Amino acid sequence: MRDKMKRKAAIVLIMLLLPLGTFAQSDDFGAWFSANVVKKIDQRLNVGLEAEYRLRDNLKTSDRWSVGLDASYKVMPWLKASAGYSLLRDYNQKYTYYDDEEDDYDDDGNPYGYTGKVKKAAEYWGTRHRFNVSLTGQWSVGRLDISLRERWQYTYRPEKTVTRDYYSYDIDGNVTSVETDTDDDGNAKEKTYKGKGKNVLRSRLMLEYNIPHCKVDPFVSVEAYNAWSLYKMRYTVGADWKIAKPHTLSFYYRYQHVRGSNDFDSDPNMHIIGLGYKYKF
Repeated sequence: MRDKMKRKAAIVLIMLLLPLGTFAQSDDFGAWFSANVVKKIDQRLNVGLEAEYRLRDNLKTSDRWSVGLDASYKVMPWLKASAGYSLLRDYNQKYTYYDDEEDDYDDDGNPYGYTGKVKKAAEYWGTRHRFNVSLTGQWSVGRLDISLRERWQYTYRPEKTVTRDYYSYDIDGNVTSVETDTDDDGNAKEKTYKGKGKNVLRSRLMLEYNIPHCKVDPFVSVEAYNAWSLYKMRYTVGADWKIAKPHTLSFYYRYQHVRGSNDFDSDPNMHIIGLGYKYKF
């Protein structure tokens, strides 16, 4: 019996790794790690605390860390309502570029070799406050669990003032210097990014299968992000491994596809591997 369980778990892990061979050169690669503690208050009410850390730029750059609180209440056997708040700290990179303006031409009217290159860059850690309210319906067909979650999410990014680096190039477009942008008196110029809020509707469909006599349950999901129009999709395949009664590990592969420009955040198309831990008592 144990050998059969190990074979089933191995098959699930192989399925998780297969999509990693489909990388596109223009896509980013990241990793997400999370830990979640859930306290069962009674048969209907749960409260939880979650922390998360993310990497991007092919695992070279810290992207974000966050902590959050949430509560869920089972309204009916098949319907759950929840609400939560998260504090996010994320790494931002803002750029402006040289273009075909008059000051980007030489005295003979020829464009310099750095047209289209970075002109000013700001790199900084910023704070965001996120609130959400969700309704989740769940139905079972044999050993297959089907759930649909509709989540309203509001995120507020406070005003942030930063300094920027100014890039200089030679006529061939090679970088000659990177210096803090200053005024005529040599004082650092400051750029203020105004505070801004954003409402998003997140719709997620998930399928999870309970394999008989196996502690590993595979799942797949698709999630759509709408902010007046569809701008992002996430596709996930993974598995939950119930190590012991209060402990669960989650492994997953996720592909994030950004469908349009977004001036609030700058998420790229990304391949993601994830690891999550949950303690429920």
